[in-house]
Amino acid sequence: MVKNTAAAKSTEMTAVLLENDKPDVLSVPRGDSSSKGGSKTRSEAGAGKALMACTMYSGCSVSMILVNKSLASSYNHLFDGSLNVFLVVVQAVVAVICVEICKKMKLVEYPSFNMQTAKLWAPVNIFFCAMLFTGMASLQYNSVPMVSVFKNINNVVVTFGDRYFFGVRVEPLILASFLLMLGGAVAAASNDLQASPAGIFWMSANVVSTAGYILYMKFATKNVKLSKFGMVFYNNVLCTVFLLPVIILNGEMNIFMNTEALHSVDYFVKNFFSGFVGFFLNFASLNCVAATGPTTYATVGTLNKIPISLLGYVLFDDIITAQTWMYITVSMLGGFLYSYAKIRGAKQRTGKVSK
Repeated sequence: MVKNTAAAKSTEMTAVLLENDKPDVLSVPRGDSSSKGGSKTRSEAGAGKALMACTMYSGCSVSMILVNKSLASSYNHLFDGSLNVFLVVVQAVVAVICVEICKKMKLVEYPSFNMQTAKLWAPVNIFFCAMLFTGMASLQYNSVPMVSVFKNINNVVVTFGDRYFFGVRVEPLILASFLLMLGGAVAAASNDLQASPAGIFWMSANVVSTAGYILYMKFATKNVKLSKFGMVFYNNVLCTVFLLPVIILNGEMNIFMNTEALHSVDYFVKNFFSGFVGFFLNFASLNCVAATGPTTYATVGTLNKIPISLLGYVLFDDIITAQTWMYITVSMLGGFLYSYAKIRGAKQRTGKVSK
């Protein structure tokens, strides 16, 4: 059992994840003790908000992957091919149903569908679709360890994109944490680092589309005048519009219609539950980007591989190799270094404000 002091320290490190990602600094007159106290209170409130946002996103993301893994292990042997995009469409439809039910019950409020708002939000879904398809293509031409290496490169790209587009300062220790995690991924994949020109092309395209998705999502959450639930609504409506023709053209809809074993209450309930989790994941993702920023959002997504690997071992008897243990260990060290960099940066900024 981990000691309470260690747990408290870990919580403190995580709690200030993104205090440094916000470019705005409060201007406080010198010698104003009440302003100092107010600054400290606002800083602590921001840290708590960041912690909650990251925890919600991580929990929903891990839950979503485990639910999809359960679906795949239960039904993929019943047909030839894949239903990956079909599942995304089902989850989007369920999310729309959930948010509309909440609106009808007066639990949430957002305006009715508007084409102008949809146009502003559409790039988020275009980048998402590009991320989805380039990710699938990457796995066709490269090994999983090689793809993991490029996923870690994506964190660096997002960080510099955050700096370029939003003026967020890049701390040297943050870059060091990314390099540490990237080094761990390279070391874990050292026996399987093979790539073809086509593989490199698709992985590079995936890095660009993933970075574009995360960075534009931050822009949209700040500039599109919608509540978070309104964003969930538009995100899933547009996702359905863009991907429904895809599952018809690539044959996934045909696979579903012609596989009688999938026309069961059990399959329907599991898909509905995955969509329900997806509904919360949509909200948690948007909230995490808005409360923290693209850099921390991408980093949390990378670190999610640690609980996924461990839970996969416990729930699905997945094998954890020595290389995977190395990746988990180094990623944890990188995560702690990233948290320390955020704590240090937040304290320095708070110190400057209070002077």
